Amino acid sequence: MANHLDLEEQEQLDQLKHFWKQYGNIITWVLIVVLGAFASWNFYQYWQRSQSVQAAALFDEVDRAAQSADVARIDRVFADMKDRFPSTAYAQQSGLLVAQQYMSLGKPDSAEAALAWVVEKSSDSGYRSVARLRLAALLLESKKFDAALSQLEGTFDPNFDALVADRKGDIYVLKGNKAKAVAEYEKAYRLFDPRTEYRRLVEVKLNAQGVDVPMPDQISVVTGK
Repeated sequence: MANHLDLEEQEQLDQLKHFWKQYGNIITWVLIVVLGAFASWNFYQYWQRSQSVQAAALFDEVDRAAQSADVARIDRVFADMKDRFPSTAYAQQSGLLVAQQYMSLGKPDSAEAALAWVVEKSSDSGYRSVARLRLAALLLESKKFDAALSQLEGTFDPNFDALVADRKGDIYVLKGNKAKAVAEYEKAYRLFDPRTEYRRLVEVKLNAQGVDVPMPDQISVVTGK
């Protein structure tokens, strides 16, 4: 009986050796790839956490620099943020923050550059939409009407559609195109929540263009939407 078991074990061992000889290299390489991918994923997660912590610390420095109103310091810290952590949300927030401070310090060109950087680099539609709206407002103040309109073209986060239409209406008023201004204001009025105070401002703008604000169903008839 023992010899019979020994023969079975030897046969199984021989089969295992044959199997490993045939497939051993493949199995080894599969394990290497799987374990390597797992290690890489863990390292990436660690790197992401490390980047986020460092970017958060640098954002605090950007915030302090902005509050100090020291232009040279703002320039230096924001440049550091753009260089080291350009893809993080903290970098996009920094761009919006310093642009606002640049404007209060009378540096519109620097503000435009900061907002343009956010528009170009941000992968977040919300940050990008805010930056484009603010950049359009700066260009409007500089009477760069066509450049302002170009910032309002394309796809926005849907939450900003009413604001985009309102801003377009402002630009068309200054360009002297009443028909387009009214169309954009009516669109904004329709898109704003009736409970929003800003909707009342759009109504005032329509009144200024000689338009009595119709009910929402009437707007649909006028605009064909």
